[in-house]
Amino acid sequence: MIDMNAIIIRPDGGRLLVLFPYSPERVAKIKTVPGRLWHALEKRWSVPDEPDMRARLERLFAEEPPSPAAPLNAPIEALRQAMRARHLSRRSEEAYVGWSERFLKQAGAPLESLDEAAVSRFLTGLAVNNHVGASTQNQALSALLFLFQHVAGRKLALIEGVVRAKRTERLPVVLSKEEVRRVLGHIRGVPRLMALLLYGSGLRLMECCQLRVKDLDWAQNQLVVRSGKGGKDRYTTLPSGLREPLLLHLAAVEAQHQEDLKQGLGRVELPDALSRKYPNANKEWGWQWVFPATSHYTDRESGMRRRHHLHESVMQRAFKEARIKAGITKPAGCHSLRHSFATHLMEDGYDIRTIQELLGHSDVSTTMIYTHVLNRGGRGVQSPADRLGLEG
Repeated sequence: MIDMNAIIIRPDGGRLLVLFPYSPERVAKIKTVPGRLWHALEKRWSVPDEPDMRARLERLFAEEPPSPAAPLNAPIEALRQAMRARHLSRRSEEAYVGWSERFLKQAGAPLESLDEAAVSRFLTGLAVNNHVGASTQNQALSALLFLFQHVAGRKLALIEGVVRAKRTERLPVVLSKEEVRRVLGHIRGVPRLMALLLYGSGLRLMECCQLRVKDLDWAQNQLVVRSGKGGKDRYTTLPSGLREPLLLHLAAVEAQHQEDLKQGLGRVELPDALSRKYPNANKEWGWQWVFPATSHYTDRESGMRRRHHLHESVMQRAFKEARIKAGITKPAGCHSLRHSFATHLMEDGYDIRTIQELLGHSDVSTTMIYTHVLNRGGRGVQSPADRLGLEG
């Protein structure tokens, strides 16, 4: 990781994350970089990890004032190590690190000197000033609880006086079968295969991006999701109609992999400590990504040149463009395909326990939200205007 004044640059699978305290001037600067992306959920920017990109960013932000965050590197690095020792996901690590950095920068004091009152002020500010939702505020609280317990070495006591964000009850955005067909009709190439898996197998976007060749079970028409949400593995259906397109796609991926091997490349990241236990496994065909990135990156820890999986923003951008072309005004995203998978299975009469297992929900109450589709037309009520035959 590079700390460049108030700007933090961090590799992230073929792209560089660029994090900085908000200012209109900084946003204007980052918007001059070709290929930049704004990730609204994580509240951060990313740019392509190209050979001269770091130097370009250093020149771009050369006039930034000295950062107060320099002394904060030690607890943040300790936080990373604590999370990796407990095998928490990379997404959780990035989220917890992000909240901890914001907290320490806002407090402007060493972690050892901060207490429950500082945490209360930070969480209240998120709700009152930043207008975050309840789930976002809860995530920030979880990050700080972990920071204090596993880095500062003490558990926080009761945190009093926090203004809690109001939890809103929202229904998932579900596309009808016809709407799904229209959207898919406007997606081409690799994103189309990914979209078909999101809808046909009920995958989360990152689960689809992180699929490996060995996870596809053609004999049983199923695929295994490794280390899904909550670190759980699960089986789900593999659409039989995708067999031929996927096999053709994998043939091209394997040819690319063989070419990489000839150039001394062909390695991918392995989970946990498998790379030490099986040093050559990261070059084996079964461990390769089903949807690999178009370029290589240099791992910051090992220094190896690897190929990452396709960045999720590629699928997000393709879906958004297809939704607009299809004339669908619902605020649907890639995750709506997973919602539609569950909803359409329920409409077809599959029992909720089966759907729960395919989705990987720990609690059936999470799956129960999809029962809203059974109450068609305002909880199944026919409007009195319809019975009178009134028209506008």
